[in-house]
Amino acid sequence: MITEILCNKKQTPKVLVENKISFAGPDSELSIYDTYEQAERVKLKSDQLLFCAMVTGKKVMHAEKNTFETEFLPHESFIMAPNKTVEIDFPIAQWELPTTCLAIEVSLDRIKSTVERLNHVAPKESEFGHWDYEEQLMHTHHNHETEALLNRIVHIYTENHPDRNFMIDLAVSELTVRLLRQQTREFMLNFCKDEPDNNGLNAALNYIIQHLNQHLDVDNLCKIACMSRTKFFTQFKHQLGCTPMAFQHQMRLKQAGLLIKKGHQITQVCFELGFNNASHFCRSFKQFYGMSASDYKSRHLNS
Repeated sequence: MITEILCNKKQTPKVLVENKISFAGPDSELSIYDTYEQAERVKLKSDQLLFCAMVTGKKVMHAEKNTFETEFLPHESFIMAPNKTVEIDFPIAQWELPTTCLAIEVSLDRIKSTVERLNHVAPKESEFGHWDYEEQLMHTHHNHETEALLNRIVHIYTENHPDRNFMIDLAVSELTVRLLRQQTREFMLNFCKDEPDNNGLNAALNYIIQHLNQHLDVDNLCKIACMSRTKFFTQFKHQLGCTPMAFQHQMRLKQAGLLIKKGHQITQVCFELGFNNASHFCRSFKQFYGMSASDYKSRHLNS
């Protein structure tokens, strides 16, 4: 759907590398970047947070001082911290098949306001600190919810609706909350690996990760966490944003993506990670990654 909306908005390009069309909103801006020829080491920097989403083609992102290099592909997000510079290669861009990316710029004041509200209405447990935005680069894939949100954001920005600014405000707030949730989840996963016995929730998370191929026994998790069933579910969903079963499912699919990317057989990965039905695994994988497991494997092995 994003591709269809953007195709209707494209104009004759003024430049062939990172041709830009922008749509302004309250404390935010949506830009569409099209590149029509191969290029290397094109610099990108913003004084605000920049949420980038690949639509077509491929980029190779280089961080400052060559601290990392990564491919940036469709159905993936790349979040740039304010005042950080990346350099971009466009290895497959061409006139007939341009590399297209959308970028949503969100003001730091807007981020701060959302952080303050989250700390007020949904404070985290003391051992996990306060809600805050960590100014760092982040590269992740879109899940089904993020993809749907981006479709909605592009549609709202580009339409002439009388309530356009109000709807943009709501959508950007949701995008910011999802970003903060993702950062918090990454912090918690690293925390539970480093200190699995620090608290009950850490112990339960670590157990799930170490036993991804096993059936999830909620009663056993409650014992590990030293919590009642009600408290455990409440704490888990509050901190992770989903149920333990949904979390295990997501972690299985993330691990499946890593293994398939390395060339492992899809059927083998399916059963090794505890899926009992190959068809169910393939449907779940496609919903999670936006493409079939075989297409995902081909894309990464070919690149």
